[in-house]
Amino acid sequence: MVWPESRRKVIALLTAKEIFDLVRDDLFLVEEELARQSAAAFAPVSELTSYLLGGGGKRLRPALLLLCNGYAAGKRSPGAIRLAAVVELLHSATLIHDDVIDGADTRRGRPSANSRWGNHRSVLAGDWLYMQSFQMALEERNFRILDVLIDLTQKMVEGELLQLAKIGSIDVSETDALRLATYKTACLFSGCARLGAVLGGLAGEEEEALAEYGRNAGLAFQLVDDLLDFTASAEKLGKPVLSDLKEGKVTLPLIYAMQNGHREAREMVARVLEEKEFQTVRPETIVSLVQDSGALERTRTLAHEYANRAKACLNHRGANGEVMDCEYARALATLPDFVLEREN
Repeated sequence: MVWPESRRKVIALLTAKEIFDLVRDDLFLVEEELARQSAAAFAPVSELTSYLLGGGGKRLRPALLLLCNGYAAGKRSPGAIRLAAVVELLHSATLIHDDVIDGADTRRGRPSANSRWGNHRSVLAGDWLYMQSFQMALEERNFRILDVLIDLTQKMVEGELLQLAKIGSIDVSETDALRLATYKTACLFSGCARLGAVLGGLAGEEEEALAEYGRNAGLAFQLVDDLLDFTASAEKLGKPVLSDLKEGKVTLPLIYAMQNGHREAREMVARVLEEKEFQTVRPETIVSLVQDSGALERTRTLAHEYANRAKACLNHRGANGEVMDCEYARALATLPDFVLEREN
């Protein structure tokens, strides 16, 4: 839900550092929980999950859950640390399975799990992470939490199936791309925000508003991810530039470039999809064509639109009926800008 302009209140923003400082101690506890879960796993799984969880990452999804929980309740609710670890384990499971499906060699600048341990062990480790996540969530004894987790997990799997159906196809529309972004990325962001709301005692419109906040922030995140494939270095990305196209994925910047009448771009994209490699077309040539078409600016504008939509969802009211203007509110108002400005 997006609140009308008349019901919104301007909230002072924080810096990116202040956002994470607000939940830094809690994120440390999340790391400890993740380490415990990994250490307790069956040895072949533990080795792989320890490697993956130790590979960095901003822990943005656990941070989002914790911030939304603080926004809803004014403090950390019981179970928030466990559920923050749950969403990170779910995210890690999707990364393992994605790399197997894509045949990816690197993840966050290091060899991917499947390139080190093979597809069979990686798939099973991803399955274990899914099951362990739900076992941890069951400890909350809250059917609403399980409903949220089941829904977002189903949507992520559906997103992967949708993407598989489009792999290698040049006929991917803007609607297709945004639907994929919603299922593969934004639904987990939305679920994190909703879980924070549920733990904080929100329901109805206020719960929906935070879930919508997460969905829009997640869409902005994915669009920036698509942009970085064309604008960032391989070192910052932690994977080769234009790896999406090499894997047969046509993302929004490419869709916009081809829509803008760049016949040459369409022909080159078709050739890469057919060859499944940059053999007769150089990646820098496609990057240049996309930049010249205005597609990157169009994608960036849409990412900003979703970030603004996310901010417009913040309207939690305290017991006196006034809009909350706490540190958590300021952090959530700032987070979409942090998503827009990230470089990896």
